[in-house]
Amino acid sequence: MKHIREHPRAGFTLVEIMIVVAIIGLLAAIGIPNFVRARQTSQTNACINNLRVIDQAKQQWALETGQLSTAVPTSTDVTPYFGRSGMTMPSEPVGGAYNILAVNTPPTCSKVDTNMHNAFLPF
Repeated sequence: MKHIREHPRAGFTLVEIMIVVAIIGLLAAIGIPNFVRARQTSQTNACINNLRVIDQAKQQWALETGQLSTAVPTSTDVTPYFGRSGMTMPSEPVGGAYNILAVNTPPTCSKVDTNMHNAFLPF
């Protein structure tokens, strides 16, 4: 008895599946490092921008209160000067902390290279 199949088998062969998996792996190998690099760059830029905001608030605080350049403001001293960014100290994007330091010293970020952000500060 012969069985005649009217419908051929539907499905993918092992070779076709392996080709698709290889293509997905190749795309992931290209895309994931670029994604990680872009994420690190954006976190660094956010930290540098927050350092600018903190430094400007610190300078404005010193001018309005008549403090010396060696005075060290607290975070509660400078929060009224953050403007539209809100009345809270900016949070560090990669889990570190900001150090306000003295008025004549640029603020620092615990997770960003100090040489990198000092190049972007306005003094």
